[in-house]
Amino acid sequence: MIKAVIIDDELNAQSLLEKTLDRYFPNKFNIAGKCNSVDTGVLAIKEHEPDLVFLDIQMPEKNGFELFKYFDVINFEVIFTTAYNQFAIKAIKRSALDYLLKPINHLELAEAIKRFESKKTGSSAQKKLSLLLENLNVNDQNVSKIAFPTVDGFELVHSNQILYCKAESNYCCIKKIDGCTKTAAKTLKFVEEILPANSFKRIHKSYVLNLNYVVRYHKANKEVELTNGEKLPVSFRKEEEFINAILQNH
Repeated sequence: MIKAVIIDDELNAQSLLEKTLDRYFPNKFNIAGKCNSVDTGVLAIKEHEPDLVFLDIQMPEKNGFELFKYFDVINFEVIFTTAYNQFAIKAIKRSALDYLLKPINHLELAEAIKRFESKKTGSSAQKKLSLLLENLNVNDQNVSKIAFPTVDGFELVHSNQILYCKAESNYCCIKKIDGCTKTAAKTLKFVEEILPANSFKRIHKSYVLNLNYVVRYHKANKEVELTNGEKLPVSFRKEEEFINAILQNH
């Protein structure tokens, strides 16, 4: 069984999550503790040593992110639960961590648990949570690293090393300035949402481009030329938006 701890200041939310787990995943979870604050959650984690923690973000006195400063080693996986806070969600996505929006949908819960079961806890959780704390302390212009989910884990990439991203069905190819290509196990839309908005722009249904590596724009054939010599198409619908972004970025 999966040993879990639920940390949420709303008792109704705790109860609903526990009932959902019991209903859709019978005999799979052992809820070792239900806590209504970071402090009680820390005690429960240290006592029960869970495999998985469901952690609310917005709580009085201390938010969920503060929980990690009480642990030198993170040997449990985390699924965040939240009703709002777009900045927090973006940071979580950039760190390849799972989150669930309240009210929690059982299908999304099933997907998150499936991903949890395919992961190895320990160093993976430690790295992702360390990256999360880094991403929470920077703004969009200074995001250092982004964790892109891959088929067998995640790949850490500096955002300024990315030349462009290209849609490949339900996957996304990340083209780096050194010529290497990485495949993210996410859609282009997902990747676009976690990239720094001031530097990256969607120029076509299949491409998101790093504006810092644009050399010139050929208006006649609607192509943008990059520092590595590659040319990418710019769609008619995105042309004006792209040109304005270039002018604002330089």
